Amino acid sequence: MYTMGVDIGSASSKVVILKDLKLFDSEVVQIGTGTKGPGIAVEEIFKRTGLSYESMEKIVVTGYGRFTFEEADEQISEISCHAKGIHFLIPDARTIIDIGGQDAKAIALDSSGMVKQFFMNDKCAAGTGRFLDVMARVLNVELSEMQEIDKRSKSPVTVSSTCTVFAESEVISQLSKGAPIEDIIAGVHNSVAHKVCGLAFRAGLKDTIVMCGGVAKNSGVVRAISEELKRDIRVADMPQITGALGAAIFAYERAMKTKEA
Repeated sequence: MYTMGVDIGSASSKVVILKDLKLFDSEVVQIGTGTKGPGIAVEEIFKRTGLSYESMEKIVVTGYGRFTFEEADEQISEISCHAKGIHFLIPDARTIIDIGGQDAKAIALDSSGMVKQFFMNDKCAAGTGRFLDVMARVLNVELSEMQEIDKRSKSPVTVSSTCTVFAESEVISQLSKGAPIEDIIAGVHNSVAHKVCGLAFRAGLKDTIVMCGGVAKNSGVVRAISEELKRDIRVADMPQITGALGAAIFAYERAMKTKEA
């Protein structure tokens, strides 16, 4: 039995197909809601697997753009889907830190993987992937290069975590003063960590702490969050697809209930 989960974020579209509750295939396209990204991601995974919408027993969609995906049987919030996906991968997870393109979330789980509490920053770009995009552009580096440059830092500069516009001005000022780019980038990562860790503390920080979302692939941000929290951080395997994975698991559970009815 095949089930599909689709996660339509602000910056990327993710698709997961499960076969009898085991990962069958996944696809990530780096364009999100309001674009052709979701359709491209589905088209690519169908082309590769030879499957189709008709092959799917159930389809669940999540994410910022979930109400735009007409092929789904159900829409479920990304909070629930990230919790479901992370609990499936790492059953002892108790705190999830999810940093996406447009928002950041801290989610507290109980031992059964149910959401106990969550806090989200979706009103400001600080502490999100968008913040890092802006800083990479100002620094004239590729986003993918930032984690390696971070590793060379000896004395990170202080960068405001309260506003992306002010932080951009601070980075330009640091550049004009001749601050090493590695120290500026480390400061940017520390700024993201400070903003996100505030959410994590509010949610009630407990081990095991797991990071997911596209920003979890940046080891500099993981380093900064670990230092801010003074805790070890575990990064989920394929951190961008955990929401889509959770949606696909929900689809499987819905399909099984239908069969049992």
